[in-house]
Amino acid sequence: MVTRPRTRLATLMITSALIGAAALIGWKVVARPEQARLPLASSFGPTPTLPSPNPTLVPTINVATPVGWAKEQTPQPARGLAVHAFATGLDHPRWLYTLPNGDILVAETNSPGTDIDTIKNRAARFVMGWAGAGEKSPDRIMLLRDTNGDGVADTRTVFLEHLHSPLGMALVGQTLYVANADAIMAFPYTPGALFIHDTGTKVADLPSGYNHHWTKNLLASPDGQFLYVTVGSNSNVAEHGMEAEEGRARIMQLELATGKLTPYATGLRNPNGLGWEPQTGALWVAVNERDEIGSDLVPDYITSVRPGGFYGWPYSYYGQHVDTRVQPQRPDLVASAIVPDYALGSHTASLGLAFSANATALPETWRHGLFVAQHGSWNRRPKSGYQVLYIPFANGQPVSLPTQVLGGFLSADDTHAHGRPVGLTVDGSGALLVADDVGGVVWQVRAAP
Repeated sequence: MVTRPRTRLATLMITSALIGAAALIGWKVVARPEQARLPLASSFGPTPTLPSPNPTLVPTINVATPVGWAKEQTPQPARGLAVHAFATGLDHPRWLYTLPNGDILVAETNSPGTDIDTIKNRAARFVMGWAGAGEKSPDRIMLLRDTNGDGVADTRTVFLEHLHSPLGMALVGQTLYVANADAIMAFPYTPGALFIHDTGTKVADLPSGYNHHWTKNLLASPDGQFLYVTVGSNSNVAEHGMEAEEGRARIMQLELATGKLTPYATGLRNPNGLGWEPQTGALWVAVNERDEIGSDLVPDYITSVRPGGFYGWPYSYYGQHVDTRVQPQRPDLVASAIVPDYALGSHTASLGLAFSANATALPETWRHGLFVAQHGSWNRRPKSGYQVLYIPFANGQPVSLPTQVLGGFLSADDTHAHGRPVGLTVDGSGALLVADDVGGVVWQVRAAP
């Protein structure tokens, strides 16, 4: 009987301590939130600064809420360039592809909404919805055609529909390949066609399941024998176990003659944009790196892709920088991890990629490198990305820091997003096209008059 008051007192003390700890955490998150300690520029280039990890109990969340573009408002182009809307009123346009006759295909798409149902992912879905990425996927590809060469699409048709969160597109001969979230589909294509009614043929299944990183991009080899397919991870850092990552975080090679799908490079957390470097013929990829170890880590990157190469995920980043959150570790794999060629800034969400050799509608100074679209951060304070960059190349490699091609996607106070750049392509006129999924616009960039 005499122990009961003591028990109550102990319970009260523990409860008070927990409340105090929660209040302290809340105060730190609200009043003293985690933020970058280094300038963003230090996480760009071939040798980015990589400080010690700075994990927090509550991840840094710093999202730009979408407000769209006012009438006549556009992104801000670099000096000597001009930008205007090639097409407006699109439904979450995320990826672009230029057909040989100059028609532009636009994947109107979004997440299939199949991610694993955890408290963390519910919060992530809320955040992504807040950022303008929570709508139901349109699941279709639109065709845009500029019939009079004035830089504005005057023909628009539903080219393909009833897809499943499509992204990558590649034409090989008279066959159009489309990467759904769960499979590669093939459709017969007739040059100049405004639509395809064929239901398509499945060429290969792709890893899907709950599909945390759902986007699958495609790039055909120059000889048309292979497709290269990006498959992102099913998590941030394999927190659901490596069984859930089977066949993921990699680039796959599909042999079209046999349908054989094999790993081409692995350890790439979330690969997206793909392109052939015109001087060397090397395959390059844009990759989104991991989150939740501070605003200064880890930089996204572009890199040439070594066949059979391993790039670290989930065990390490930028070579042998071990991520201690991943258990058990694989020191054998870490020892072989390749350092990426060029960092693109921490949490910038670098997605679309396009080499500029054919961008003849832009001044000469913009035609010897690579364009990258940065969709923008959610896990960094202050925000990063929300822009299109140009990286100069020489002898097949980046040679200097990037130059901004388009900015102004954020409001003046950085709290709202007018749009977010994603997919890139060079159109038949030599102009750069930029898909803006939040703004519902495809922008065209060319030399200023």
